[in-house]
Amino acid sequence: MASSEEQASDHGYCTGNIWCVALLGGWTALISVPLVFESRALTLLTMLAVVAGALTMIGSGLLRHRPVQPLPWYLLSLSAVLFALGTALRDFTDDSISPLDDICTLAGYLGIGVAATVWLRPRQVRGNYDLLLDSTLIGLGALLTSWTFLISPILQSRTATMTMVVAAAYPILDALLLTLVAHSVATSTRSETSLRLLHLAMVAVLVGDLGNSLDTAGTATIGHEVLLTPLLIAYATVGIAALHPTMASLGAPRQIHPHHSRQRASSIAVALIVASLVPVVGSSLGTVDRVVVSSLSALLLIGVLVRSERAIQRSARSERRAQYQADHDMLTGLLNRSALLRVIDRNSAHWHAQPRCLLFIDLDGFKMVNDSYGHAVGDELIANAASRIRRVVRRDDAVARYGGDEFVVLASLTKQDAAVLAERLLGAFVRPFDLSAGEVPITASVGIACDSPRDPQATVYDLIRDADSAMYHAKEYSLGYAFHDDLRHPHLPAGRPVAASETRSRNWRSNAESTAV
Repeated sequence: MASSEEQASDHGYCTGNIWCVALLGGWTALISVPLVFESRALTLLTMLAVVAGALTMIGSGLLRHRPVQPLPWYLLSLSAVLFALGTALRDFTDDSISPLDDICTLAGYLGIGVAATVWLRPRQVRGNYDLLLDSTLIGLGALLTSWTFLISPILQSRTATMTMVVAAAYPILDALLLTLVAHSVATSTRSETSLRLLHLAMVAVLVGDLGNSLDTAGTATIGHEVLLTPLLIAYATVGIAALHPTMASLGAPRQIHPHHSRQRASSIAVALIVASLVPVVGSSLGTVDRVVVSSLSALLLIGVLVRSERAIQRSARSERRAQYQADHDMLTGLLNRSALLRVIDRNSAHWHAQPRCLLFIDLDGFKMVNDSYGHAVGDELIANAASRIRRVVRRDDAVARYGGDEFVVLASLTKQDAAVLAERLLGAFVRPFDLSAGEVPITASVGIACDSPRDPQATVYDLIRDADSAMYHAKEYSLGYAFHDDLRHPHLPAGRPVAASETRSRNWRSNAESTAV
């Protein structure tokens, strides 16, 4: 795919190229011949020349660009021959062989449908059905319009049953082809010039077939030369698409990101407007017509409701994901600082009804880990430390990464229970961390600040400030943990001596220094 796009950018396309201007001019002159000269023989020769030119260009494109998946181009070539044969039998022979022209044309539709399926299959977005639903709704809208203005008048005409059924089948096939084109347009990109040209060719086929259906239904009288022009344009467009370097990517697997959601929604809105006008415009429809129109309208309504529900669910998921990302630290999955400051206000009934303690945890020697092993290992250590802290605390406790190597635990605890929790947190750091760089011993210091329900003026800011001061006190005196209330008596340091922690810190410093050397 990348090579194809590079070729496209190297060779350019049409703009500024003399050969391309000449090619487009030649095609325009050739397609205009039947409109200028009213001659059946000249019209037939023109159509054969256009088909031959398109097949030659497809063959040249296949030989030059060698697409990964050539089957769609072979199918398009076969469809071009079948359409030309059907047109020749219908417009340039008598009615005695009329079934053959319809057989050839219907087979041409089948070839286009299979080709579109082949190039669309690698573009399916796994688990995403919104795009398919939108395309189906657009096709249902087209089918509803076709039934009202094309199919029903054809079925009510006084023609042979087989001829009538075949004529009515064309609008149905057009609705299916429109569904495939809408699906393909939604998964294409601007760089895929060849595919966009094929879309134009498919639209030209739909326009030509619409004219034929209107003529068959008696709604409008259109000359054969005018009806042939969109088909000739489709042949020429397919040929030009085959010469573009991006033709090599048609049918090849690639990552697709559905887009044009607003355009698809606009198309669905048009379909709904048409559905609302059908009962007025088609007020003289019979019982069968009303049943069909009502069924198609009901399917459209159900599809729109399903689409709306899926859009609401997707929006809700996006909102929850955005809220999670706004409230959580992406490295650890813990609450971030801003979410921590709002945690009491979000559940004030829980937090104001009982005593609160805030534990401020800081990792000892973390800077040396970053300096010795790099930030990747430092992030790994932070994530592992957060996991150990999360396993120690209770489910209802608020745990946050306050910043860097600092963590905060806000819990509904008494002072005695907070001391027990601090002991357990320090115990979680006894075992060295098994990181990608090897086993890394690390210790922690914990500062604790508590308040009570009788102190309504205390805020999270106050608890963080007091616990932070206690943490530095614990770190300075190697206490492991300390309460802010005990800082008034510095000669009686409160907490738990951590001689073992000091030993581990000294061992860690010596190991890190030897590693750095």
